[in-house]
Amino acid sequence: MRITRESLIRIAKENSQERAFNDRDIVAAYLTGSLVSDADPIFGGTADIDLVFVHSQRPGVVREIVKLTPDFHLDILHRSKDDFKSPRELRTDPILGCEMYDPLLLYQREKFFEFVQAGLRAGFEFRAPALVLTRCRKLLAEARKGWIDLSDIRADKAGAVQVKQFLQAVYHAANAIAELNGGPLAERRFLLEFPARAQAAERPDFTATLFNLLGAVNIGNATVISNWLPDWKTAFLAASENPKVDLHIHSARLNYYEKAIEALLAGESPLASLWPLIHPWTLSANALGNDQIQPWHTACEQLGLLGKGFEQRVSDLDHYLDEIEVRFDEIASDNGLETSTAV
Repeated sequence: MRITRESLIRIAKENSQERAFNDRDIVAAYLTGSLVSDADPIFGGTADIDLVFVHSQRPGVVREIVKLTPDFHLDILHRSKDDFKSPRELRTDPILGCEMYDPLLLYQREKFFEFVQAGLRAGFEFRAPALVLTRCRKLLAEARKGWIDLSDIRADKAGAVQVKQFLQAVYHAANAIAELNGGPLAERRFLLEFPARAQAAERPDFTATLFNLLGAVNIGNATVISNWLPDWKTAFLAASENPKVDLHIHSARLNYYEKAIEALLAGESPLASLWPLIHPWTLSANALGNDQIQPWHTACEQLGLLGKGFEQRVSDLDHYLDEIEVRFDEIASDNGLETSTAV
């Protein structure tokens, strides 16, 4: 079977219609992610199909991964119709608002989709500076919460939980900048696409800071990342057998990450492979015993995410968040809006 954007969309439609036929609780289904963006959905020869099923009642499952082939899978989010009851609130939601702004409708049992989108897009306000900044500041606030949780952790007390918190805070911070000019960045291309968003935000220096926060400066070249891949894969497969692991870590997603990492390593920005390696590896480490995570621990020490570099990384994150807040205040001032320092 030749895999194209069109064939993946067809698979999405077929699966949505079949699910809706067998589950009368599903009122709508839509497609989001790379299949409805300008980016090539097939990266490193792999892709996922991001589906959202909207249920009339609160669903018992939030997310599921369904393997199609070793290189393609369904990534299904289950949402409740109540999540969309206030289109006005959706306009300020940095995740759900962007998700619903321009997806591809695959199925609906009632006029749910048109009502929500009409409210979301009313008056072209979604792209207005005031609402854009509101969404960005919500992401920045999430990043700041993560920093607060880490700010009193000593280096000798930091472990997999704290590295996970740190990476999540960094991800929210970077997406706070990215959403000034688009939706949140996809995980595999996170570091590859961030520089263009930082440039659009008129702070290209944010890119170097982001890479430094993740420890790229400590590894010099991408050969180190390539050498980590076998241990990364071992941890991923072991963690995927744990029913309590984060659903990012699923056996159907192994090629999805691994082949993307290899494609990035062979590309023009090989250090962009650092995120799709260290983030899933850290999620895996959180589901494994101490005897299984020594290679991850060693890698994190080299990156400065653990050991003597940990406290400096947390301090650097604090400074990064301050700089982002300054940029938001500049944008607010330029548009006659209230700044974070306004009384």
